[in-house]
Amino acid sequence: MVVSLRGKLHRLEAKLDDSSGRAVAEEKARAPAPPNDRAAMLDGLRERMHALLERKAARPPLPALDGPDLPFVAEETPLGPLHVSTRRLSAAHRTGRAPLLPARTASAELLALLALDPALSSCDPARALYLDTETTGLQGGTGTIAFLVGLAFWEPGGGGLVVEQLLVRNLGEEGPMLARVAERMRDASMVVTFNGKSFDLPLLRTRFVMARQPPAVEPPHLDLVHVARRLHKPRGIECRLTSLEERILGFARQDDVPSGEVSACYLHFLRTGETSQLLRVVEHNAWDVVAMAALVGLYGEPLEGTQLTADDLAGVAKTFLRAGQGERAFELASLAVDSGGGEASLRARAEIAKARGDRARALRDFEALSMHVDDGRVRLELAKLYEHYVKEPERALDLVRQGTSEKAAPASKRARRLEQKVAQATQRALFPFLPPCASGSRRRAKA
Repeated sequence: MVVSLRGKLHRLEAKLDDSSGRAVAEEKARAPAPPNDRAAMLDGLRERMHALLERKAARPPLPALDGPDLPFVAEETPLGPLHVSTRRLSAAHRTGRAPLLPARTASAELLALLALDPALSSCDPARALYLDTETTGLQGGTGTIAFLVGLAFWEPGGGGLVVEQLLVRNLGEEGPMLARVAERMRDASMVVTFNGKSFDLPLLRTRFVMARQPPAVEPPHLDLVHVARRLHKPRGIECRLTSLEERILGFARQDDVPSGEVSACYLHFLRTGETSQLLRVVEHNAWDVVAMAALVGLYGEPLEGTQLTADDLAGVAKTFLRAGQGERAFELASLAVDSGGGEASLRARAEIAKARGDRARALRDFEALSMHVDDGRVRLELAKLYEHYVKEPERALDLVRQGTSEKAAPASKRARRLEQKVAQATQRALFPFLPPCASGSRRRAKA
């Protein structure tokens, strides 16, 4: 017991000695260094900083991205590394059956009419910039970035189409990409997107703000999704770019990445460095910008030799009517009908004739259309024409009773009015000697 107590006391004294020794050493470390030691320490720091700066200035050019399948090279810019892929397509290149070359000489006036944007009429399609983004999300917002931007533009001097893609290799390196986009937009006469007015351009504006860069100077904007809806929706074509490629351009993509999986492919690349899925996104983006150029060539070529179908021409005609080109609209609609257009063409000509005040033509077309379709909207138009133009309320009432596209209240009101007109017409037929207002006068007197 005594030996054990003595051992514990010795161990406690040793710990106290060690603790006091460390305390003294720490106090000496905190004490200000003598002047000579401080000067030597500062000189050493300067030498190390100088060596680091020299190594940074002398570093070799940035290498290509890892992975043999990613066709990007890194360029040094004042804002940091910019990863760029550049491809050149000849003027003879086709997307399906649609050549790219007509996009270079497309009619700016026709594109402006189809887009319902007069600002586009003075633009030069040969200086158009085609733009598409791939992003980390589809909802936008400040947390969504464009990690891949696809650009396409025509080489000056009659060359082919340049497809330039900009990749944000690491999060935080989007500054150089934004600067290049701003440069390309500044040099363009117009920017062409697919749904870019709602998504791509607002997203890029947000990224310029978040990167503390001045906003890009935006030229007039041709958003092809609106043109496609006006031209192709009447014949039931879904206005997605891949659907337009298949149905309009005759091109089917192979092993394409669905838009909903693009973000996951990029995040997989950031986590693992594996490039195969990201390569599919790069190809998806390139297909998008090239398809837009093919569509511009199709929409902007002269209507006399257009490759658009008759029902597509009906969509062009209705768009011309909205643009105030009533005469040209009727001519195009008639051409669409004469070229074998179906219900969409006949409906377009009937609506345009009605808008121009040609009720006789409208009546004939709506009657012909009613023989092929069971459509409440057609019955409503015919009911209006029978009531106000032909003066046959009984035929109009019969159509209203079959059902029109009106809501319940206005449909009921129309039916009551027509019933009164039918009753008045019947009374005049049975009692032609009575004055028109006799029955009404008797009712008021009796009341």
